[in-house]
Amino acid sequence: MIRLVAAVALLATPVMAQELQYTDRVTQNCLEGAESYGTKIDCAGASAGQCMDDTPGGSSTVGMGGCLERELAYWDGLLNSHYKAAMAQAKSLDADRPASMKDLPGAATALRDMQRAWIPFRDKACAYEASLWSGGTGQGPAALSCLLQQTAKQALTLEPWG
Repeated sequence: MIRLVAAVALLATPVMAQELQYTDRVTQNCLEGAESYGTKIDCAGASAGQCMDDTPGGSSTVGMGGCLERELAYWDGLLNSHYKAAMAQAKSLDADRPASMKDLPGAATALRDMQRAWIPFRDKACAYEASLWSGGTGQGPAALSCLLQQTAKQALTLEPWG
């Protein structure tokens, strides 16, 4: 996965990053209008797609990589926020457990373990997605798109628990 991340990082050059026509607002507006997980997950990629459409050269490998990388950062921030809220709730639940259950693993431990298990799953799923491109120029954007989708799914999964 380290090689995959390094290859993906090379896609978004500093010059292109300054020229991107990207805003998180497209995804935020989509999420605000969505009512359920099923409709919210359709918002993943909305800002990146608009960025690719609005940026000159946005459909190039570098353009796609830059737009996808920006939206991935948005979803990663949302995931971290939802995880933090879910962890606070889990710790509160654990504190309220009866004394007879205090020596058993609690909600905070289960949440932490779930998140730790999800990270290698995400990495392996996206390495597989990238491998389908056989080293072609679409490999980097495919990996970023997968990371964005997987991160969005996890962020939305954690949302109701926070």
